Amino acid sequence: MNKKSINRLKAVLAEHGKTNKWLAEKLDKNETTISRWCTNEVQPSLETLLTISELLQIDLKELIVSTQKD
Repeated sequence: MNKKSINRLKAVLAEHGKTNKWLAEKLDKNETTISRWCTNEVQPSLETLLTISELLQIDLKELIVSTQKD
């Protein structure tokens, strides 16, 4: 069964030159947790996504895969 991509965390971290380790330290989380978020195995809470968007100084919407078809 294919996992559905819901968040863009892995791509956004790469775009900003940040690592899973950096994010784990900022959020006081285990690197394994961040890795699972990045692979869309599990999802961070909306509150956590908001914190991540603030850390990266981006719009929260950039962390979510759009459901709109172009």
